[in-house]
Amino acid sequence: KPLESDIVIKLPLDGICFIHEPDTQQLKPTFEQVTKSFGHTRPGEYDTANNTCTLSFRGLSFVFSGNFKYEPSNKHGVASIQISDSDSISRLYIYNGNSLKDTKAPSMPVDCYLGNCFTDNVEVVMEDGLVQFLKFRLLAEGSPGSIEDIRIKEGIVKFDDTCQDVTTVLGAPCRIFYKPEDKMRIHSPSPRKLNKSQWSDYFFNYFTLGLDILFDGRTHRVKKFILHTNYPGHYNFSTYYRCNFFIKVLNSSDGDIGNISGDESLLIIKATTNWENVQHLLGKPMEPPVVLNRASSTNSVNPFGPTFCYGYQNMIIEVMENNYIASISLFSKRFNLS
Repeated sequence: KPLESDIVIKLPLDGICFIHEPDTQQLKPTFEQVTKSFGHTRPGEYDTANNTCTLSFRGLSFVFSGNFKYEPSNKHGVASIQISDSDSISRLYIYNGNSLKDTKAPSMPVDCYLGNCFTDNVEVVMEDGLVQFLKFRLLAEGSPGSIEDIRIKEGIVKFDDTCQDVTTVLGAPCRIFYKPEDKMRIHSPSPRKLNKSQWSDYFFNYFTLGLDILFDGRTHRVKKFILHTNYPGHYNFSTYYRCNFFIKVLNSSDGDIGNISGDESLLIIKATTNWENVQHLLGKPMEPPVVLNRASSTNSVNPFGPTFCYGYQNMIIEVMENNYIASISLFSKRFNLS
């Protein structure tokens, strides 16, 4: 009768004993094993609605289910709960932080860099209401034999920079993509918008930075930046890492959106800022949005729906249907929308 008793694997030389549930053959730690391994330094938290008890340690919480004998707080303010040593774990939480209510994402381990660079932050610098350049703060692996595990590099990339200038600051791109056509040129006021170019513009794709840089095919100089937020529900989700950009905006209105150092006149647009707050900072768009509905060459159906592109000076903000930013395109005024 193999399904009536637990499957026990004993490793006496390692001091480990694994107990598996016979039907599913899944690991089945018991309360006795948990307290024996981790100790029992604090009382568990009892959930009367779900009849569960959570025993927490730093970065680790065990949830037990069973018919517990629970007694509310006595005159000393201490509750009592009796858990059998044989009661098994129904759920296990592993997290970074002191408790389940105080979890936070850890920094990326050095082993996950694999020779790539990632953005700590990217400042979009504006002057007179126009974007001028991007200021990067990059994270990379430390040099072999270096004491520091993470190396920080800062640099600036401007419009009209050459390919050599860009690679000096950001390194080689993950991919180079040549544009077969420009669907946005139809919206350009230039009378030459329908003329076919003799040169093909091309992108430097930096997937780990959440960034695309468009170069002019004739001059080989920067004409556009695209910053990606990598939200679920967008057509390009999981293609890019999130670009941790921020844009400082001068605004005379009173508000509490992204105040810096108590200065209410200086506000910030970030990758996590929603569309309502962007309009509060930049004002309502003067023109209706351009509707963008992406589709691949092999499948004309886009399950995520269209996005909406709004123009502000030399900036185009792509907004998803849930009112969050999908991407921000920054272009040089002399190149218009092409």
